[in-house]
Amino acid sequence: MLYQFYEAQRALMEPFAEFAQASSKMLANPVSPFAQNPLVQRISASYDLMYRLGKDYVKPAFGIQSVHIHGSDVAVQEHIEVNKPFCDLLRFKRFSDNVETLQSLHDMPAVLVVAPLSGHYATLLRDTVRQLLKDHKVYITDWKNARLVPLSEGEFHLDDYVNYVQEFIRHIQSTQGHCHVISVCQPTVPVLAAVSLMASRGETLPLSMTMMGGPIDATKSPTAVNNLAMNKSYDWFENNVIYRVPASFPGAGRRVYPGFLQHSGFVAMNPDRHMNSHYDYFKDLIKGDDASAEQHRQFYDEYNAVLDMDADYYLETIATVFQDFKLVRGTWDVRSETGKIERVRPQDITGCALLTVEGELDDISGSGQTKAALKLCAGIPTEDKHHYEVKGAGHYGIFSGRRWRDLVYPEIVAFIQAHQPKAKKAAVKKPAVRATAKIPAKAKTTATNSRRRATA
Repeated sequence: MLYQFYEAQRALMEPFAEFAQASSKMLANPVSPFAQNPLVQRISASYDLMYRLGKDYVKPAFGIQSVHIHGSDVAVQEHIEVNKPFCDLLRFKRFSDNVETLQSLHDMPAVLVVAPLSGHYATLLRDTVRQLLKDHKVYITDWKNARLVPLSEGEFHLDDYVNYVQEFIRHIQSTQGHCHVISVCQPTVPVLAAVSLMASRGETLPLSMTMMGGPIDATKSPTAVNNLAMNKSYDWFENNVIYRVPASFPGAGRRVYPGFLQHSGFVAMNPDRHMNSHYDYFKDLIKGDDASAEQHRQFYDEYNAVLDMDADYYLETIATVFQDFKLVRGTWDVRSETGKIERVRPQDITGCALLTVEGELDDISGSGQTKAALKLCAGIPTEDKHHYEVKGAGHYGIFSGRRWRDLVYPEIVAFIQAHQPKAKKAAVKKPAVRATAKIPAKAKTTATNSRRRATA
């Protein structure tokens, strides 16, 4: 009944939130004779804060319209490549009518970014994607809110997650000829399992894997997040955090770990920080510091937008990763799409380079947890395995913000380029140059219009 009570409360608060927003805008309207009154400014800021605290946060958009590449602004458009019941494989297509820019786009490596399914939407990696688009063809797993998935679509298990990743890798390989994989936080574990199973079957593997801030071995430097999962029993989680979706949603009746419970846990980890942040926002509104206020809004529009996770997937992740440590103990069996039970053997991986990235101050995935993948992947030569610790970075700093752009990204670009097949790039480049040289002067207009439709 907790989920139903929460939804009833949210529905009750919605008109008050809308009223607070309307009142704030009315009082802050510059044409109002009272807009410059200090008391009115405080009342307006109070209403705005009430609206922010009481509103319903929906899934944000990536909002990446263009990126700057080699001196040109390149248009970006989202496209769903593969549609699955619980996830879309999203591609960020880039458009250009500049022949040199277009050629460089075609030559870039294809990268699959596996986003976390741990509460927030894939848009949490917006900064990651925006930066990667400058040098890569970018795909990302866009996980769906389980409360919007009808029961007719079946359940979603950790095994299904692993199978999804394999299907997406194969799809990119079939369309681009190769694939590099980047996993951030939670998906490092299922991604390693997916590639391990592909290696054991003798399938073509990604050219490289980059694993960032994930709980490969949660026994190392346990954090508060790890301790919660380790110290509570499986039955405790099933009895205390699993609820059925109310009738007002397409996924009515589905057992889920609700997003609002996850959000409560996020806030409870650092309540003082969030309280101070909201108070600073209130002061910025009074001072008229629009830039700082907008920065606060953008952060919390993302942070407060959470999704429900299917109960089977969530509970199996708790047991497999944080309680039984099946990956590092070599006891993890996964059911394939055909129903076959297969043992996860990271030591079978060969011909796939591995980079692990950790933040020095990461309070979600502790020191050494991600680096443990290097030892598990014993079949990868030492020269193809690297570890990078980001000094001064917390969990979010390794994939978002200044440290991501200035420190982590250059390492990833160099690593991927070092394992990109040079022969393939040369084969693609040569005919494109010949085709460009043969365009007659009188056909330039037609050729330009054709290039406008070209994508990479």
